Amino acid sequence: MSHLIELVQYYGLAFVFVNVLALQSGLPVPAYPTLIVTGALAARGNYSLAALLATAVVASLFADLAWYAAGRRVGGPVLRTLCRISLSPDSCVRQTETIFSRWGSASLMVAKFIPGFASVATAMAGVVRVAPWRFVVADAIGATLWAGVAIALGYVFRDAIDDVLSILEAMGKIGLLILLVAFLLYLLRKWWQRRMFIRQLTMDRVTVEEMRQLIGEGRLGTVIDVRSPISQSVTGRIPGAVTVDVDNLQVDLLAVAPESEVVVYCACPNEATAVKVAKALVAHGFKRVRPLQGGIDAWIAAGLAVEH
Repeated sequence: MSHLIELVQYYGLAFVFVNVLALQSGLPVPAYPTLIVTGALAARGNYSLAALLATAVVASLFADLAWYAAGRRVGGPVLRTLCRISLSPDSCVRQTETIFSRWGSASLMVAKFIPGFASVATAMAGVVRVAPWRFVVADAIGATLWAGVAIALGYVFRDAIDDVLSILEAMGKIGLLILLVAFLLYLLRKWWQRRMFIRQLTMDRVTVEEMRQLIGEGRLGTVIDVRSPISQSVTGRIPGAVTVDVDNLQVDLLAVAPESEVVVYCACPNEATAVKVAKALVAHGFKRVRPLQGGIDAWIAAGLAVEH
């Protein structure tokens, strides 16, 4: 354990760079504890606070620019890839679209303080083609605020943190084991949250081919698009689909017959938003409601037309 603490003391800036880069790349590894500890070490004079802050901001910008570029090049699918990597609930796509559509690039200034939003927001900025200079400015401000708060906490509470480090160092291998167990428990908690979330999404789906058959036979009543305006503007929507605000289902669905065949689609992993809306419709008396398996991406992948 003492050797590990020495490595953090002498190579703290490199450790911070790798840790922040990994987190902002989407990996489920916490970086705040590292920033707090290194903030306390900076108070000892191991390295300057300015160098520590700059290291964290540069690492964050490296990862964020990569996701921004991926969003511009690949589009919507990169958002769902990020959700899977980060072990965050799949609703993060819809959450990101909602926040981003309201606040735009300014949301990047606080994105890193919102769980499940930071990495996805950077890719979203690329998807909607925020100007590169505007993205860099907003993201740099956000990274500075996010890292600065953690470093400031470490600096202010340096005496308490020094005491904790001293105790862990005295415990030797047991102290290292405690840190490993804490990290494993963190990952286990993230995994369990995702498992419970996916279990809530159990519901029959309709495939693109089945949906085409329903349309051909004239048995499909209504197609409902529950994506945000940003997502619809990027990919278009299924011809004839009705846009529904997930927060105003009772108002938007007054004209839809509850006995008709209804298909709901979104652009989320595991059709998360579509399933939630479909279950809400069933609770409101709709008889035949199914989410579209694969959402809008499956429809486009099948070579079918969309309207803008």
